[in-house]
Amino acid sequence: MRRIYSTIAWIIAGGVVVQAASIAFGLGGMVHYVQEGGVVDKAIVESHQATFTGDLGFPIHGIVGGMVIPIAAIALLIVAFFVKVKGALLWAGIVFALVALQITLGYSIADVPYLGLIHGANALAVLLTAVYTALRLSRRNFIRAEKTTSDAIAT
Repeated sequence: MRRIYSTIAWIIAGGVVVQAASIAFGLGGMVHYVQEGGVVDKAIVESHQATFTGDLGFPIHGIVGGMVIPIAAIALLIVAFFVKVKGALLWAGIVFALVALQITLGYSIADVPYLGLIHGANALAVLLTAVYTALRLSRRNFIRAEKTTSDAIAT
């Protein structure tokens, strides 16, 4: 269960990296498209047709952020109940709460664009917390193995 817990946390961290890359790809492509004389308006957004390089970044950002990461955060929280490590449930809960906040901010950006500032900063919080959550078990296992080895040598 510890390996599953750690793997899910790494999936969440990797998902955040995919999120950052995909939105940068989408926005970069859109800026290039506009600089070349293209127009981005409501009609082009609602058509869901690829019109510029990088257009694929937006649905990737939506799918990973709206489905993959939230499902992984729920799975991490569920698995945390079965991991017999102190603090596993706490850190899974923190990751879950940050992901929930991230989703709320992401869907609210269209109404309040300034929330994008918090959305970007919170993405870093999700990344760092997920990495810490994954590493906690690895480090704990390493310390435990090191103590067992030193005890065996001492006797």
